[in-house]
Amino acid sequence: MASAPSKKPVKERTAKAVQADTLFWHAFHGGDYQRIPDALDALTAAYLETPGDAVTAAHIAWLHIWRIAESARLASVPATITDDAVLARKYFQEAVQLDPSDARYLGFLASATLMEANIHQEAKLTRQGYYTLLSAIKAWPEFNLFTAGYVMSRQPAESRRFRQGLEWQWRNLDVCVNQKVDRQNPDYAKYMALYTTQGRKRVCWNSWIAPHNLEGFFLNMGDMLVKAGDAGTARKIYANARLVPEFRTWRYAGVLEARIRNADANVAAFNAPKGRTMITTEFSCMACHQQ
Repeated sequence: MASAPSKKPVKERTAKAVQADTLFWHAFHGGDYQRIPDALDALTAAYLETPGDAVTAAHIAWLHIWRIAESARLASVPATITDDAVLARKYFQEAVQLDPSDARYLGFLASATLMEANIHQEAKLTRQGYYTLLSAIKAWPEFNLFTAGYVMSRQPAESRRFRQGLEWQWRNLDVCVNQKVDRQNPDYAKYMALYTTQGRKRVCWNSWIAPHNLEGFFLNMGDMLVKAGDAGTARKIYANARLVPEFRTWRYAGVLEARIRNADANVAAFNAPKGRTMITTEFSCMACHQQ
């Protein structure tokens, strides 16, 4: 068994894979949750034909993550929705093995692993997911500090993991602008000139993949600050989303404005047993990705 060859990544993508990608992006950017089965079937067919395609594997994983992450959209959530976490971890693991150079896959693998571990109450898997998350942060902090912090936003506000997750959000801002952001007055206006679509720091801003990435970031970070009891700083973080040129076309601008108005009341609401910060909503993925 030790001498068995590893799966080899493909160098060129097939026409079927590219066509399946088109279906994926139409559903994902359109926020068309009901089209997940169609896109998933097309991508899985492409994967079975060419199982060495890292991009196809990652897109399959993303659809499974999306389906479980935004299951609040469903009138009745089936118990079997939890299988999506298992499948997401499987396909992100494939993507990491096929293309270890893309640290985004590693961050997503970590988040899927932690999700699965939480569902099945597996302490060993939780530990594995956490250390994978740390490796992902080291590999690409501009991208994976957000991924890591977002995952931890589910934790109780008084927990060490939640506090670490919030600190990761602050560090994400710091590494994106190459200086320590003022935590009492986090006005992002002075940094907007750094906006770029090139290089590693492109993930700090909006892009074709995530057309409202920055707005979603500030919405989540504001929610985490409110959950931590700091409604005043949360309002300032929320307000930074208005600085982004794409804010005027953002579907969730109204949600953010309501968050600012209700920040004080939401301290208790977000800490209630069924409190709904961004990660538990029907727009947990779409706040960043829907066009």
